[in-house]
Amino acid sequence: MIISKKISIYRLVSGTWKHLVINVTICCLTYLSYRFFPTEIEVPALIPTILGTALAFFIGFNNNQSYDRWWEARKIWGALVNDSRSWARQIIYLQHKVYEKEDINEETKTFIYRHIAFIYALKQNLRKSMDDEYKKYISENDLAFIKADSNKANALLTLQTRDLNQLYSFNLIDGFKFLELNKLLVNFCDEMGKSERIANTVFPTTYNYYTRIFVWLFIILVTLVTAKTIGIWSILAGTLVGYVFLTINKIGQSLLNPFEDIATGISLNQITRTIEINMLETMREDEIPEPLESVNGEYIM
Repeated sequence: MIISKKISIYRLVSGTWKHLVINVTICCLTYLSYRFFPTEIEVPALIPTILGTALAFFIGFNNNQSYDRWWEARKIWGALVNDSRSWARQIIYLQHKVYEKEDINEETKTFIYRHIAFIYALKQNLRKSMDDEYKKYISENDLAFIKADSNKANALLTLQTRDLNQLYSFNLIDGFKFLELNKLLVNFCDEMGKSERIANTVFPTTYNYYTRIFVWLFIILVTLVTAKTIGIWSILAGTLVGYVFLTINKIGQSLLNPFEDIATGISLNQITRTIEINMLETMREDEIPEPLESVNGEYIM
């Protein structure tokens, strides 16, 4: 996730240079075709004007939808942070009175460690990575239980629900406390499902495909129309106009998949580490991992 308010020229150029090269090439070929293979057919200036206006609305719609996906993902994981903190507090203090670190029993620690594992397993699933960070927080029995499940995060919630029901069956918590804790588990499942919906729903490819086609057509038309009045400078005109449209479209494309491990994606590494730190601090653990550092002060993964 981008955290810097400054624009890095290197990142700007590195992210758009390919489009710029293709843009210049198309403008040069268009002008050369106009110059050395003239035809009696003239392109009215009205055509690129109308097409440019339509493209502006089209790209604007795409970017709005892309940002909506990104912002919804960020809100979901923001809620997951809050619910995780509530889970750690309530699973500790709703069971029994706790005054010192030593008062927290192993069963309670298991609930909290298992939730940290759930967060890491969910991140792994969303990013489709091979990381297994979740394994260090669960026991061999839990690993054996979830081994056959394709969705490890969901399997961990099943374990949490099973053990929570045991607490209620053994009268270690009353009905009200059970409902409060179970509500949090339901929230975790909802937040997991919402995240998976965004990650697994492909933005209609026709939008991206036709947008690119129309932008390239627009660049050609702008170059042809301006070639009549400004000559070879039409290459520069077509390049500048095309670069604006291509860059704005690329900005929207970079937000389409918010869970990807890229600079513009949601900072799942940072969020999961924050949850891990907060939950371990709630238990007054001695070994607390350090927060993740940003990359050159520009973004954090």
